[in-house]
Amino acid sequence: GIVRRVPVVMLADGKTKPSLAIELIRVGTGAESILVRTSEIGVSDIVVGDKIVPTDEEGRFWINFSPHLPQRFVSAYDVLTDKIGEKELRGKFVLVGTSAVGLLDLKATPLDPAMPGVEIHAQIIETILSNSYLTRPAFAIGSEVVVALVIGLFIIVCGPIFGALNMLLLGGFFAACLVALSWYLYAQHGILFDFAYPLVSTLMVYFVLVFYNYLKEERGRREVRNAFGQYLSPELVNQLARDPDSLSLGGVTREVTILFSDVRNFTAIAEQFKNDPEGLSRLMNNLLTPLSAAVMDRKGTIDKYMGDAIMAFWNAPLDDHVHPRNACTAALEMQRQLNLLNQKLEAQASLKGAPFNKLRAGIGINTGECVVGNMGSDMRFDYTAMGDPVNVASRAEGLTKQFDVPTLIGEKTANHVLDFALLEADLIRVVGKKDPERLYLLMGDNELAISEEFRRLKLQHDQLLAAYRSTKWEKALENLRACQNGLQFGYDLTNFYNTYQNRITEFASKGVDDDWDGVYEAELK
Repeated sequence: GIVRRVPVVMLADGKTKPSLAIELIRVGTGAESILVRTSEIGVSDIVVGDKIVPTDEEGRFWINFSPHLPQRFVSAYDVLTDKIGEKELRGKFVLVGTSAVGLLDLKATPLDPAMPGVEIHAQIIETILSNSYLTRPAFAIGSEVVVALVIGLFIIVCGPIFGALNMLLLGGFFAACLVALSWYLYAQHGILFDFAYPLVSTLMVYFVLVFYNYLKEERGRREVRNAFGQYLSPELVNQLARDPDSLSLGGVTREVTILFSDVRNFTAIAEQFKNDPEGLSRLMNNLLTPLSAAVMDRKGTIDKYMGDAIMAFWNAPLDDHVHPRNACTAALEMQRQLNLLNQKLEAQASLKGAPFNKLRAGIGINTGECVVGNMGSDMRFDYTAMGDPVNVASRAEGLTKQFDVPTLIGEKTANHVLDFALLEADLIRVVGKKDPERLYLLMGDNELAISEEFRRLKLQHDQLLAAYRSTKWEKALENLRACQNGLQFGYDLTNFYNTYQNRITEFASKGVDDDWDGVYEAELK
């Protein structure tokens, strides 16, 4: 709706007709005719007198508007009442028109939202008489397209190299150059170059490229998240994705529950696969997959795999207010999954007529204050937990071999799961520590704990330990035999009680110090 160009010659009723402004110039200059010159694409210009008026291919003329000047206007009333006479009008082009709003002859122009239509004719005449033409060459559209293509291709090629911020700054520089070029051509040469098209088109290319890179980045994050999800807990991966700054050296002190799991006699198992390394790899995958799932399904973070061993912890990086319970539940589930895997492997071995070696795992769990975070070097580090409770958990896992039991947990862990089926295993001073550790057998959950058989066994077991630590060896042996006779659970504690029987027999024959506090000195890790 903004008047920028108007037709100065038209074809009407089969005849070529000039506009009012052109006809006025012809009459005013005394020219006898108007020459319309054309080319293969259409009208090129209009010749009237000594004026060559450039047009577009459809005979339209670009008006070089000047600001509205009130002194150009003369009131018709003043002319009719002779206030303005012949002297003021001689030698002038005079156009008669209206400026009242109600007569609906107001037009919007680039310089005025409401210019009287008659003034537009005057602006055309002024542009022609002053030779201040505006032209838009036939090649203008092509040049704008080329500029848009060149800058767009530059952004596409160089965008990934320079980065988003540098490309934004470079884009601002290109935009300023386009505006400056357009203004220079307009002000100095009267050439109309539309910078808006290449600017908008390249801006769209930039935003499309940014959006594409955003999608690519999101896809890359998903791939990294999925890949690292095989090594870390999904919660940790999501936290690192949300807060990359946390991926730095250092840690925080918090209470965690640590779990160590190790397969018994793995060296002998691996020897059976010395001619089939891939078979050993499949076996480990079949073993570690359900064990890892048992940990991660209960909010655990798998720290690392050490061959056939697993280290995991709870309450980091995300809070877990019942982390000792989740760790113990995970340990019970790991033992259950191991039994299921043994049944499957035994069936496969039976079909092949091959020997079957039962897989057994020892699990050690402990709770305490540790430093949790990214530990290592500036070049490579792991998200892990460090502290004395970690060492105790590792020693507890090692002691499962000596006691020949599935799972041992520390005293602080046991205090959080008193409703579980627990039996105190020993008060032992592990290798490398001065203070003794009280360890417990994790037999089952609270369902087993309330069973009559377990309660009877626990009573006899506690009496065994009381007699043992009071050096009442005969009473201890009597309670021990009662415990051996009362075993009716899925876990075989025969070797565990045999260990105590050997100790009692040795202490009874050799004796103990008068100040013996019931702490057993471990000799092996």
